[in-house]
Amino acid sequence: MSDAAGRVEGQPMFKILARANELAGQGRSILHFEIGEPDFETPLHIAKAGVEAIKTGDTHYVPSMGILELRDSVCKYIEREYGFRPKREQVLICPGANPIISYAMQAVVNPGEQVIVQDPGFPSYYSAMTFNNIVPNRVPVWEENHFRMDPVDIKERMNSQTRLIMMNSPQNPTGAVMTKEEVESVYDIAQEEDVFLLSDEIYGKMTYDVPHHSPIHRDKCNERTILLNGFSKAYSMTGWRLGYAVGPADIIEKMGLILSTEVSCVPPFVQRAGIAALEGDQGVIAEMMKHFRQRRDLIVEGLNSLPGVSCIVPGGAFYAFPNVKNTGMTDVEFTNFMLEEAGVATCPGSYFGGNGAGFVRFSYASSLEAISEAINRMRTALESRKVK
Repeated sequence: MSDAAGRVEGQPMFKILARANELAGQGRSILHFEIGEPDFETPLHIAKAGVEAIKTGDTHYVPSMGILELRDSVCKYIEREYGFRPKREQVLICPGANPIISYAMQAVVNPGEQVIVQDPGFPSYYSAMTFNNIVPNRVPVWEENHFRMDPVDIKERMNSQTRLIMMNSPQNPTGAVMTKEEVESVYDIAQEEDVFLLSDEIYGKMTYDVPHHSPIHRDKCNERTILLNGFSKAYSMTGWRLGYAVGPADIIEKMGLILSTEVSCVPPFVQRAGIAALEGDQGVIAEMMKHFRQRRDLIVEGLNSLPGVSCIVPGGAFYAFPNVKNTGMTDVEFTNFMLEEAGVATCPGSYFGGNGAGFVRFSYASSLEAISEAINRMRTALESRKVK
């Protein structure tokens, strides 16, 4: 086995899903809160566009950078949402947003150099770094600051080996949404230190009480900012595997060459569905977010009613990140206990980094009925342990 293969970590929450499915196969009733996937179906007009493309034979190789029509749709979308229109050469269509993490690192960071990354953060960040022999320079995010990345902490972590800052807002696993001042300050640091800034905005359309802010307007993705975005969350297209990057044209070109080496291209019928998503009815997102707001409010209220558990209100995405330290269990013990005893599948905060220890991630992409049932089951389980 190669050293690189030995370093691969993957996404540990899928191990919990496997155990949950194993228990379900034994006849247990399992409520799933461990995987970050919207439970809504892909909007019909998007699905129809993909099916129609298959029917008309749009099933062959296409350019690795993406079909021109979708790249142009992304440019129009960026102009509509961010106020500037990138050039087509700045856009790369990818098989999901996840690969962009690795493609961007491979394009701008050498082995042994460092990337600033939040802790806790999305496990694929860390896995991509270790696989590519890149050093994660972890910046803790704290409950007291509502888990927002603090520019002061970022500045303190900068050194001569730093090549990239990774920013994620709204954030996985906490649902934190950075303020405009924080986002602008992070860009200022990247500019002062002359490093790249990768802005993961996969949850950018999924905020509640506070607006989403992005740094990409500062240089219009011409100099140092790279936008990571996709269709999985906002358009309920997780299984379609479609994302896009916008950045400096020379960097995007190299990322495209990496993509062509590894996967050749994104299926054209999937890209046709992406066009329908960006250019079709955007009201489907607002309708979905109405349901997510109800779920957020219900699960936060419910978690705060449990003995030994406290939970701040997330500003975006569909994750709650409660503190379980006062239950007398570690986050891993809490997760295992709730799965085995209550049939509630969640994910330990420490799976997202050491600073997530003592917290648990709940993906509330589930029905109101399932959330209420999960709260009741967990209350009964905690009371059986005499947690107060």
